[in-house]
Parts: sequence; structure tokens; C-alpha cells
Amino acid sequence: MSQPIRNEANRPALNWMDGLWLLFLAGLAALPPVGEIHKQLTLLAFGVVQLTEGWVVTKTARRGPAYVVLLKIALATLLIDHTGEVGINSSYWPIYFLPAVTAAEYFSPLATLLWTALASGAYCSYLYPALQDYEMTREGYGILAIRILFFFLAAMVVNRFVVENRRQIKLYQELAETLAETNRRLEQAQAEAQRSERLAALGQMSAGLAHEIRNPLGVIKGSAEMLHQKLGETNPLASELAGYISSETNRLSALVTRFLDFARPLQAELVPQEITPVLDRSLRSVALSLQGKDGGVRVERQYGANLPLIPLDESLCEQAFVNLIQNAYDAMGSGGGILRVTAARANSAGRDGVEVRIEDTGPGIPAELQEQIFNPFVTTKKTGVGLGLSIVSRIIDGHHGTIRVESDGEASGQRGGRFVVFFPASNEIASEEAS
Repeated sequence: MSQPIRNEANRPALNWMDGLWLLFLAGLAALPPVGEIHKQLTLLAFGVVQLTEGWVVTKTARRGPAYVVLLKIALATLLIDHTGEVGINSSYWPIYFLPAVTAAEYFSPLATLLWTALASGAYCSYLYPALQDYEMTREGYGILAIRILFFFLAAMVVNRFVVENRRQIKLYQELAETLAETNRRLEQAQAEAQRSERLAALGQMSAGLAHEIRNPLGVIKGSAEMLHQKLGETNPLASELAGYISSETNRLSALVTRFLDFARPLQAELVPQEITPVLDRSLRSVALSLQGKDGGVRVERQYGANLPLIPLDESLCEQAFVNLIQNAYDAMGSGGGILRVTAARANSAGRDGVEVRIEDTGPGIPAELQEQIFNPFVTTKKTGVGLGLSIVSRIIDGHHGTIRVESDGEASGQRGGRFVVFFPASNEIASEEAS
């Protein structure tokens, strides 16, 4: 027989409908022939099967419904045999509706027809002994055919309702999943919009402050350098102090430059190209800048084969990767560790592209900061103003991608921080712009 098309694992062990079934069976037991012990035992067996049906279906997996239907056909056949002098004329012939309706509840329309045919065959098996003692009239054959057709009619009506109910449940489930995904995307879009608004406001403020600060810094730096040159060896202490002023002014100037980078509108010129060469250049750049100071960091590269081309602004993308890789080195500190850089095909929110993971074995990012780490002025470093990751986030947004942070074993089971960057492929960006 065909396998059932419904999983009954979640069906309750006992419900009010089962109680109603037992009440009907008790009513049959109270009707003639009351003194027939085999009839009472058969009805009792029907009650036991009804009560344990859910358990049988759950424990015997896919074969459970077939076992239940077979048991009910066998019990119906026994009941007919013990409730009439001639079995086929028994007043209890409607008992065969039970296995037919049960099959309709569990199986497909075709399988329901087959099970109903088997139940009808079991009922018709009493036709042969009846013909041995009695002559069957044309009217009798007509009555028998009507009964059998009613078996099929009842089974198909119930099956149609069950199939339609399954279809509606499936539609509701798909709709619920679609709504959940839509809500998730709306929340993500809302969060990104709010972050963009904050970044825009902070960017305008940063640009104004940076321009106002840069001019005085230039005057201070020039004055300090002139003092250092004029004092020379005549006043070593004053010359040293002027040198401190000049070096700290350079540091402040670099900080102002970062503010301007953060405030400057992003102009990404996207050209489809391979992403792995950009990753390699970023790794080399950081390694050269930290030559002898990396604490023995071991770099592991894992690049997938035949990665799709990604629309990139080479310089901006390299700037973002350098920042993330530099952060990984800083997180591992002088003790060193493993820096793992992977690039693989991926799909995010229905878009195909490449996912880049930059993982380190440092202490990781505290859970309370993971939601805020890309906001301006949020940092885990003792020194720094927390603009680096904000700039990285803007660069990734300019590439139509996404970035997220993972920590404390969420992804690969190891301690450390993981930045996961997704870049959509060329055709995905073209589709977004067209829509």
C-alpha cells in the first residue's frame, strides 16, 4: 500500500473525539445480540485500537497507519461473523466505515481507494458461504453494491476534506514563514536605516569639527617645529618639549584625518573582479606594517574554487579588509595565535555571492558589544576612537553587502572573534538596481 502522506507524531494520545468513539462502541455493545461474548470482545478490541491508535502510529513510523487500518478491517470482519446468522446480512455491516474513514484520514486519495477496496473485499468474503445455503436475488446484489458504494463515497468525502485541510495548513505554514522572513528583513532594514541616520548626523558633525581643529593644529605644529629648530642645543629641555608638541600634533592630525574619512561621502566605483587577490594584498600590507611585532601570528587561507566575480572598489575594499585584519592582530596581541581567512560561495537573503570570514583566536568581542560594535565611537581597544569598524560598515554597505560579528564559539566552536562579510555577485547587484 502507499505510504501515508501525513505525520501523526504530534497527534494527542487521547482526546474528546476518542471518548465519543468509545461511547458509540458502548452503545453498540448494549444492543442485540447482547449475550454474544465474541461481539463484546470485538467491540472492546475496537476501543483498545482507537485509544492506542496515536501511540501505534508514532512508534511504528510510516507503517503505523497501515497497521491500524488492517486491524480495524480484521476486527470488522470478526464482528460481522458474530452478529448475524448470515454474515453478509448482519445489521453491523456499517462497521466497515471505520477502516475506510481511518484510511481516508491518513492516506492519499489513491491509497484510500485501495484500502476501501480491501475493506469491501473483506465484507464481500461472506458472500460465498451465503450462496452455499441461499440463493442471491438480483435485488440482493443491488443492495450489496449500494453498501459497497457507500463505503467508497464516505471514504472519498472524508479524504477530500483531509487533503484540503492539509493543503490549507501547508499554505498557512508557508505564509507564516514568509511573514516571519519579511518581518526579519523589515527589522534589519529599519536597524540599518537608523544606523545610517546616526552615521549621517555624526558624519556632518565630525566633518565640521575636523575642519575647525585642523587649522589650529597646523599652526601649533608649525610653531613647535620652529621652536625646535631655533632652540637647538641652547635649551635642550625646551627643544625636547617642542618635539613632544610636534609628535602629539601629528597624532591629532592623523585622528582628524580619520574623522574626515568617516564624514566623507562614500564614492565606490564597483568593478567585477576576484576577491581573493584583494584579501592577499590586505594580508601582506598588515604583515609588512607589523614586521617583527606580530607575536608569531600564523595565517591560514581557505579559498573556495571558482568563486564568482564580485563588484568591488579595490582600494575601499582593501581598506576594509586591512582594518579587520589589523583588529585581529591587535586582539591576539603579543601572544600570537591563528588568523584564519576564508572565502566561499554563499547565499544570503536569496542572493548568491561570496562570504569572507576573518577569524582570530583572541579573546573575542563581549556579547553586550556585538550589537553596537559597528556604531561610531564604540571600541574594545584601550586606545582609539572607535571609527574603524564604522568606516568598514559604510564600505560594505557601499558594496551592497552585509557584515556581522560572531564570538565565543558561535560559528566554529573555537574561542575568538569572527567577522563575516557577504558580497553579492555581479548579477545580483544588477537585479537589485533594475528593480
